[in-house]
Amino acid sequence: MAALVLGLANFLVLLDSTIANVSLAHISGSLGVSTTQGTWIITSYAVAEAICVPLTGWLAARFGTVRTFTWALGGFTLFSTLCGVSPTLATLIACRVAQGICGGPLMPLSQTLLLRIFPRAKAGVAMSVAAMTTIVAPILGPILGGTISDEWSWPWIFFINLPPAALCMFGVVRLLRPYETGRTTRPIDITGLLLLIFWVGAFQLMLDLGRERDWFGSTLIVGLAGASLVGFIAFVIWEMTDENPIVDLRVLRHRGFTAGAVALSVGFGTIYSSVVLVPLFLQSIVGYTSTWSGYAMSTMGLFAILLAPIAGRMGQWVDMRWPVCLGLTWLGIVSFLRSRWSIDLDFWSYAMPQLLQGLGTPFFMIGLMTLALGAVPQREVASAAGLMAFMRTLGTALATSVATSMWADGTQVARAQLSGVLNGGPAFLDSLTRGGFTAQQGRAMIEQMVERQSAAISASHLFMVIGVLCIVVAQLAWIIPKAKPGGGATMGGH
Repeated sequence: MAALVLGLANFLVLLDSTIANVSLAHISGSLGVSTTQGTWIITSYAVAEAICVPLTGWLAARFGTVRTFTWALGGFTLFSTLCGVSPTLATLIACRVAQGICGGPLMPLSQTLLLRIFPRAKAGVAMSVAAMTTIVAPILGPILGGTISDEWSWPWIFFINLPPAALCMFGVVRLLRPYETGRTTRPIDITGLLLLIFWVGAFQLMLDLGRERDWFGSTLIVGLAGASLVGFIAFVIWEMTDENPIVDLRVLRHRGFTAGAVALSVGFGTIYSSVVLVPLFLQSIVGYTSTWSGYAMSTMGLFAILLAPIAGRMGQWVDMRWPVCLGLTWLGIVSFLRSRWSIDLDFWSYAMPQLLQGLGTPFFMIGLMTLALGAVPQREVASAAGLMAFMRTLGTALATSVATSMWADGTQVARAQLSGVLNGGPAFLDSLTRGGFTAQQGRAMIEQMVERQSAAISASHLFMVIGVLCIVVAQLAWIIPKAKPGGGATMGGH
């Protein structure tokens, strides 16, 4: 029962990382902002979560694991409610930031408590709970988000957290008190935390505002880029020299861990950017409702769920670097399939790449976690797991911002090119006017056609770039030292 409670809490945090993706059109329209601005709802949550993850160890040691988990879950529930009643984009983003801050510690703490509850011999069972929620939540997110937005209204994508969160709170109070840990006074790296917030925040603002401000043609964007670079350098220097760093960067000296963490970050960034881009493509270009785009996305994890147990045991039979390399390469091939999309395909042509993506996801995900943590000494596994979780979460936020910005910029370039080579425009306009349309209506229809085709061309180029990136990053698997057959690191990195 305690495992189910912890798994449900982990599920809620991961669900909220994808449930808003297919609802962006509804939220943006309701709040009177562009879809590009609406992506801040996703990136703000992910960045806040990434920043808070490194604080988990200090919070658990200072206040106790169960107590920290309880307060974080309560805060997550409170700000879920406030997200649903937000009247403006600024208010919603602020509440999403707070929601991410509270949700950040829940994932690592749930895994820590699972390992405390289950005996060592059943640690695999405990981690299977965490692994399944990691896979299932992103699948249900688009389905629930699309159905709720179409049938009810977008605030309910946040309100649905309340009943299961209340059940989790009840279960935590009744079942987890015996597993509370002792409290110790540990110094906190305040300078490192402030530098982390500064450079990550500046970099994220640069990505989110860049397209609207003409990138480096704007002094604001140049200033944010310079601030993020200086802040990052200062952060690295401070963390490498501080006795109690908030993020232990010293574990990056192990090449196997560094290669694994980078590959995992890119892989997760690829998956989550597609979770944002594909619904936007289907809704804004093809004309799907939120519900149907959610159905198309829902196929993403079917194979992943079925193959996860096999992927977890692959190390007993083969060199784990092969499943990792082939899994990431497969993600690249799937992205190439998306690059062949046009605006007039049937449902399964759009849904099939998501379905096929699940064939590679569990192999690269579980394999990289095992190999990367197995490349560091046992005494550094906790620090390595925290840093890997931070890089993975931050990578998803940055990938989402970069992908949406590249898509918008590419659409403008494609529109300019198409407008210059448009054939038969006057004849098509004449046929429309003879059919009863006014000249203004005819020009609007032509403009809409050009806009849709431009967005489709830009998306095609972007999916090709993502595919190449996945295949290149897949080769990092061979930098990681070979694991012994049947061996592996602790799965605390989930």
